[in-house]
Amino acid sequence: MAVVTEEQVREALSKVNDPEIKRPITELGMVDGITIEEAQITVRLLLTVSGCPLKDTLNRDITAAIATVAPAHAVVVDMGVMTDEQRKSMQELLRGGRTEKEIPFAQAGSLTKVFAIASGKGGVGKSTVTVNLALAMAKRGLKVGIIDADIYGHSIPDMLGVGDLKPTQVEDMIMPVPVKGMKVISIGMLKPRKDQVVAWRGPMLDRALVQMLSDVYWGDLDALLLDLPPGTGDVAISLGQHLPNAEVVVVTTPQPAAADVAERAGTMASMMHQRVVGVIENMSYLQVPGGERMEIFGSGGAAKVAETLSGRFGYDVPMLGQIPLDQSLREGGDAGDPIVETDPDSEAAKVLQGAADQLSGRSRGLAGMQLGLAPAGRL
Repeated sequence: MAVVTEEQVREALSKVNDPEIKRPITELGMVDGITIEEAQITVRLLLTVSGCPLKDTLNRDITAAIATVAPAHAVVVDMGVMTDEQRKSMQELLRGGRTEKEIPFAQAGSLTKVFAIASGKGGVGKSTVTVNLALAMAKRGLKVGIIDADIYGHSIPDMLGVGDLKPTQVEDMIMPVPVKGMKVISIGMLKPRKDQVVAWRGPMLDRALVQMLSDVYWGDLDALLLDLPPGTGDVAISLGQHLPNAEVVVVTTPQPAAADVAERAGTMASMMHQRVVGVIENMSYLQVPGGERMEIFGSGGAAKVAETLSGRFGYDVPMLGQIPLDQSLREGGDAGDPIVETDPDSEAAKVLQGAADQLSGRSRGLAGMQLGLAPAGRL
């Protein structure tokens, strides 16, 4: 049997990422010791918390990694738990040496595109659009996060099939739940019970949004999508204050009653100095056998919203797509399997993928956005 060194094993383990933090376990200080015997290699692994939900994944990945350098050895992963001091050290490492909390996406050097998905009223499919846009971006290889900021009507976890999962907490830092290659957090994941009702007012809503932005370890993201509550209330105002660089996508349905209210959501974003980057129309039509389209909810809603907002703001607000009525779209949301993943060739999935590609492929414009500049003193 070939001689295996600790250096070789540690190098192999450096390729194993923590499933929640997405950083090498060796870098995070999780590998506490390596014991190499004649026929067995034992790795002492320190979990962040005793009830780590992904310890089976870590066991499997560590075993597979060691097999690449020591295929003839049995592998034993002896799992322990970090001390309070070790958790604090990890927290400081993840925050880049900073102990204070901050919203990383609000910093001047942030390269993450932040998209707030808004609507004037409920029931237009905003959450369905959010999860499918996010997954469509992830399918293109982007690192994507989702915040379910609809505090009262949180539905994102169920739409992604993780409604019963809870995030791991390291000291006062929360790890987002990994799902389908994305990172997700929702107030529904932070409640003690799934059926508990959230009955908060302004200050508490603001605190909840800040917590999901600053207390959660998001790591390096290409895009962050926030599913906002409908309307122009407290959360929309808080978002404008904490993330003035967020870009807003307005979701509407075709009928005038929805479109008129959607214009208000777009106008609210502009009032908060955020740029509206597009309008998506959901439930646009029903494709019936024979190729005919039935416009059950009327037509022209999104086009009108886009035209009105473009004229009001002085820059182009495009219509990003018209999503047809599709039973698979609804079923995918109920089952936790978004349509862009389960039926990518459907017309609805193609429209959503096209909208996601337009959003992720565009450069960030400056019109309507705060630049964070202060006037220089006179010479």
